Amino acid sequence: MIRAMAAVDLIPLGGLGEIGLNSLVVCSDGEALLVDCGLMFPEEEHLGVDVVIPDFTHLAECGDLLHGVVLTHGHEDHIGALPYFLDRFDVPIHGTPLTLALVREKLREFDLADKARLVPLQDGETIALGPFAVETIPVAHSIPAGVGLAIDTPAGLIVHSGDFKLDPAPVDGRATDLARFTALGDRGVLALLADSTNVEHAGSTASESSLAPALRAIVAEAPGRVIVATFASHIHRIQQLVDIARETRRRIHLAGRSMVSVVGMASQLGALRLPSSLLVDAGELRSLPPERVLILTTGSQGEPLAALSRMAVNDHKQISILPGDRVVISARVIPGHEKAIARTVNHLFQRGADVYYGSDAGIHVSGHGSRDELRALIRAVRPRHFVPVHGEYRHLARHARLAAEAGVEPARVIVAENGDRIRFADGEAERAGRIAAGRVLVDGKAHGDIHDAVLKDRRRLAQDGIILVILGVNRQTGEVVSGPDIVSRGVAFAGEEEALLADAREVVAGVLAETGAEVLTEWGEVQIKVRKALRKFVDKRLERRPLILPTVIEI
Repeated sequence: MIRAMAAVDLIPLGGLGEIGLNSLVVCSDGEALLVDCGLMFPEEEHLGVDVVIPDFTHLAECGDLLHGVVLTHGHEDHIGALPYFLDRFDVPIHGTPLTLALVREKLREFDLADKARLVPLQDGETIALGPFAVETIPVAHSIPAGVGLAIDTPAGLIVHSGDFKLDPAPVDGRATDLARFTALGDRGVLALLADSTNVEHAGSTASESSLAPALRAIVAEAPGRVIVATFASHIHRIQQLVDIARETRRRIHLAGRSMVSVVGMASQLGALRLPSSLLVDAGELRSLPPERVLILTTGSQGEPLAALSRMAVNDHKQISILPGDRVVISARVIPGHEKAIARTVNHLFQRGADVYYGSDAGIHVSGHGSRDELRALIRAVRPRHFVPVHGEYRHLARHARLAAEAGVEPARVIVAENGDRIRFADGEAERAGRIAAGRVLVDGKAHGDIHDAVLKDRRRLAQDGIILVILGVNRQTGEVVSGPDIVSRGVAFAGEEEALLADAREVVAGVLAETGAEVLTEWGEVQIKVRKALRKFVDKRLERRPLILPTVIEI
């Protein structure tokens, strides 16, 4: 029987009704902790926006009574907003050693690594944060060292699954501790918050280790080089490829800044077993026979400046795609990246590569549990109340129905939205109003009260003006057939504008001259190159940051 003497509020700031922005406030009598602090990447309509983060305004009301942040794992949608959060709040950040290593690397970009208070947590450890006691529970996911949380509160025990799957054969041997979740259920759980990402998938998610035979066959049977693109944080996938490289007597080259950084970090912490003798740098790479080479690279989502995308259009400084190369894109397609990935795959085929991609290739499995695993967790925990989290609204709604099927009383299943205040007291739950919660759009390393792209663009236009760059490019050959034509408004005084635009044309012309014809057919990469060069030029010339809109017209 659950007994409680005080009320506890759960307030999601992000992660409900969307994929990303995961951030949850647990609050009792004004004292609070934050579970996760994630971001999401901008959508196409977010012109000029680099990242999207939760609105932390509500947390400012907690003042000195905000006791810290507890992280479930190291993915961007759970840790990515920390640099912006720490700009306003000086509280300790708790997480497993690998998670904190990823956080530290991110904070270095903002000169915050030496200022942040990062407190390591071990599996099964319990820490006190004000009126809360938080225990970590090992869970398997697509990144090592993920945890679920058991949060002892004045109102009762709240369990958060984190992102998880019930992998029967995890690569690192660290399985989701379902026995501990069951023991917590025996004790009595007031509420379970559980990952909803894969609720639309029947059955169970395949084990990460089930990929080994398909990956081994691709590598072992390749007559030449093998290039594998995956997320740098997917250490389990990388470990399998390392083992396969050793078995097939191939050496490994790491391509892409995040791949080099994360692999080095994971190796130092013991999360990845990669002998240094297996690695080769760019110089050694060129001297090896193709059949002795395995390249691990970034760019699985077709990002214009990632290593694989540069290779695909022959714009990479060290690596060119050779006829007969096998290229493996071992990652899920993040919604919105379909066209970019398709363009990259097309270019790879055009260069003579043999490309393995998509669900039919058997080279990727999810890190999230499917319906049978979600049902098993609910039955293990047997919560009094259930709150689905981490998913779009359809995921939350279907997870709510699954919870009712798994034995939770339908009246005690709560489908919430960001900003809802869910109050637990005396074993019961109610919606106790809403707080201001929304998205803050970030450009660069600074952010403010910019809650939509239109407002942000209007402010920039009012302060620094706009520069339009128009190029006409032959769709087939990449030849620039018109332009660059440059128009500005509100950037320079009338007497300065003519000289400024003339010099700006020279800057753009220089970028185009240095860019290969094949790259010019990739308008996304051309836009990035032109915008970067002009931003640097105008900032140096005028110390201003106008809105720069390069437009490539395919002819």
